[in-house]
Amino acid sequence: MTEQTTRPAPRKTRTFLISGGLLLVAAGVVYGIIAPAGKKGPSLCPASDAVLGRVAQLEKGAVAAATSPKRTQPMIALDFLGPDGKPTSLAAFKGRVTLVNLWATWCVPCREEMPTLDRLQGELGSKDFEVVTINVDTARLERAREFLKDISVKNLAFYSDPKADVFYRLRTAGKVVGLPTTFLVGRDGCEIAGMAGPADWASADAIAMIRAAF
Repeated sequence: MTEQTTRPAPRKTRTFLISGGLLLVAAGVVYGIIAPAGKKGPSLCPASDAVLGRVAQLEKGAVAAATSPKRTQPMIALDFLGPDGKPTSLAAFKGRVTLVNLWATWCVPCREEMPTLDRLQGELGSKDFEVVTINVDTARLERAREFLKDISVKNLAFYSDPKADVFYRLRTAGKVVGLPTTFLVGRDGCEIAGMAGPADWASADAIAMIRAAF
C-alpha cells in the first residue's frame, strides 16, 4: 500500500488568507471597528469653545499677558473654603463665568491688584459672573482678612485655602509658577484663558475680555 501524506496548503492559498485578514483590518478602520488614530472626540467644553475666539481677540492692553488655549479643557478640580469657612469648590460655580485668582498677603503684586479685582466684581458681579479670589496664606491666617479690611474691599467674598492645595495642584499640572495667577473659567467649568502676574482687572480692556466670555 502507498502511504498517504498530508501536504501543506499551497502557498497561494496561505497568501490569500493573509491578504484577506489584512482587508478585514482595513475595513475595521474604515467602518469604525478599529478607531482611526488621532481622531478627536466631541468637545467636553462646547460653551467655552463657542466664546474662545472672541476672548482671545481681546487679550490686549491691560490683559495682553492673558493666553487662551487652541481648544478648551475642563479646569482642574479645586477645593477650598467659602466665606463661612465651610468647604466648597470651583464646581459649585458651574453655570457662571468666573475669574479665579490665587493670591497671598506676602505677594506684593497680589496686594496691588486686589483693589482692581474688587472693582471688577462691583462692575460685573451677578448671577452670571463672580470674581473668586482664593487666598493661599498658610500662616497667620488672620492677616488676609485684615488686609482686605484695610483696603476697604466691599464686593469680594473671602475664599481661602490655608493648606495651599489649590496652588500645588495647579503647579503640579504646570499651570502655576508663582503668584498672582488668574484663570477665566467658562460656564461649563472649562478654562478659557490664564494669566501669570498682575493686571488692572478694572480696566476697559479686562472688562471687554471678560464680557466676551458671557
